[in-house]
Amino acid sequence: MKNSTIIGLILGVIAVIGGMIFKGASLSSLINPAAFMIIILGTIAAVMVAFPMSELQKVGKLFKIAFSEQKLPSREDLISRFMEWASITRREGLLALEARVDEIEDMFLRNGMRMIIDGNDQDLVRDVLLEDIAATEERHKAGALIFTQAGTYAPTLGVLGAVVGLIAALSDMSDMDKLAHAIAGAFIATLLGIFTGYVLWHPIANKLKRISKKEIQIRLMMLEGLLSIQSGVSTIAINQKLSVFLTPTERLKMREQEEARVDEQKA
Repeated sequence: MKNSTIIGLILGVIAVIGGMIFKGASLSSLINPAAFMIIILGTIAAVMVAFPMSELQKVGKLFKIAFSEQKLPSREDLISRFMEWASITRREGLLALEARVDEIEDMFLRNGMRMIIDGNDQDLVRDVLLEDIAATEERHKAGALIFTQAGTYAPTLGVLGAVVGLIAALSDMSDMDKLAHAIAGAFIATLLGIFTGYVLWHPIANKLKRISKKEIQIRLMMLEGLLSIQSGVSTIAINQKLSVFLTPTERLKMREQEEARVDEQKA
């Protein structure tokens, strides 16, 4: 299992259940339909009030993104690909890349390649692709905000659930054993609210932000690569320009791979 979201949720559940066991709390108290209704249904209701349906329709897709590994092009592969395209462009011209366009899987990169092949002005290419990146980033922010707000509402609804439980418990104080059990059950709503808010909703929002940031960085890298090819820079120059998007460790690894490739060619 490679997805950290699933691993984190499993560890969170184990932490709560394990803590209750060590503290001597009864796990049967977690079976509280009223608490689940107040927290889960209440959070959904609050989110629906806060956001338009057009944005809420994307929640299923956002869950899929958070719970699955994203297939984004690696930055090392992008550098190698742009170096290859730069070499072809310097030898045969931009039109020679037209045969490669249909091989590009990423829609953003494919559209950008078509724009430079069609001979559009470099400023126009930059403006159009930057607007595309900005629009994508705004959509990502709107998606993450849904989960951020859910994480804000859930703990407060947990307090509401506890108050409702206490009202029900204190309405009949004739049986002290029953009263104590009812009070303990009342705080299950608070537990669920805090758990879902800070172990589920807020972390998912943060993960979506991190995934968005990585995707935006890759798209900015694609933009620089496309503009460099359009300018006709050398493979060495495009390598140096795009390497700024790599971490020092990734740069070192890529340099070692290039040196190994050169040694193999000499042999």
